[in-house]
Amino acid sequence: MPKKLKVAAVGAGYFSQFQYQGWRNMDTVELVALCNRSAAKGEAQAARYGVPKVYGRLDEMLDAEHPDLLDIITTPATYGDYISAAVARGISVICQKPFGRSFSEAVELTAIAEDAGVALIVHENFRWQPWYREARRLMDGGRLGTPHSVAFRLRPGDGQGRDAYLDRQPYFQQMPRLLVYETAIHWIDTFRFLMGEVSAVYARLRKLNPVIAGEDAGYIVFEFESGSSGMFDGNRLNDHVAGNPRRTMGEMWLEGSAGVLRLDGEARLWWKPHHGGETEHIYDKGQSDSFGGGACEWLQRHVVAHLLHGAPLENTAREYLVNLEIQEAVYRSHKDGKRIELAGFDPAHSPVLQTFDGH
Repeated sequence: MPKKLKVAAVGAGYFSQFQYQGWRNMDTVELVALCNRSAAKGEAQAARYGVPKVYGRLDEMLDAEHPDLLDIITTPATYGDYISAAVARGISVICQKPFGRSFSEAVELTAIAEDAGVALIVHENFRWQPWYREARRLMDGGRLGTPHSVAFRLRPGDGQGRDAYLDRQPYFQQMPRLLVYETAIHWIDTFRFLMGEVSAVYARLRKLNPVIAGEDAGYIVFEFESGSSGMFDGNRLNDHVAGNPRRTMGEMWLEGSAGVLRLDGEARLWWKPHHGGETEHIYDKGQSDSFGGGACEWLQRHVVAHLLHGAPLENTAREYLVNLEIQEAVYRSHKDGKRIELAGFDPAHSPVLQTFDGH
């Protein structure tokens, strides 16, 4: 019988459902246990997804179950202890994002895993959404010609009023950094996946909803080493044309010398050749009942293929530090009101906390 990967997980919050769903769907994985500080939440997730054991302490679970992989589905304040506990036992880790409470902490966590020779992967799943994988496949096949630009207009519509975010992730209201640290980081990674490395950024950020601590809107301009450009236009308050505004969370335009590829709110891709009419490009949009077309499961399958068969690995902690360097350059650009070149930029000296008063 082919070897199965033994997986254990820690966390039972809102987003964990999509990761447990992914593990349950994989016949190459044995999800042996989960850990959660709230026994009631842990037992509820275990019953829903068929997890056989629930623990209240992480070290107890790791020592009893000896998993091959730990999936950390908690918040950044816990990552140092949880990653250290797994790495000390030689257990590979998938860690949720935001990866670390600061750039320096992310560097420290990466070093802990690398020094021990243990795989540490950041759960950055947006690049695994089917529409972005298909866009990359079309680009690799030459459909767009020479890429000129990428633009994404974020409009999830979940950030208005005093109850903003309370139904899913209430801690969003208290985060001193929100739009970039929690959300736009996904498109920093996705833009790199589609367009290559970033050479410079310029950003203007603002706060539209006065009840939250951090920024919830703004513009980020990207310059890529290839000479192409990018624009992220983020606004968490307004929505866009979609049956479920959170399915794609917005709309994208990819422009090249041969034409334009457009993503709409229903996860449809539209292709318009230069001087030609626009037609729908048919592809597999993935699961409609899970987050991002099943992006969590696709990322998980990718990690399992690496651990079981040595397949190439994306989103290692070391690779993810590049995203965080760009993130810190975005915040520095807003603070200083100027374009920031990545070459020579020191992310460790970026402002750790920043309030946004609308300016």
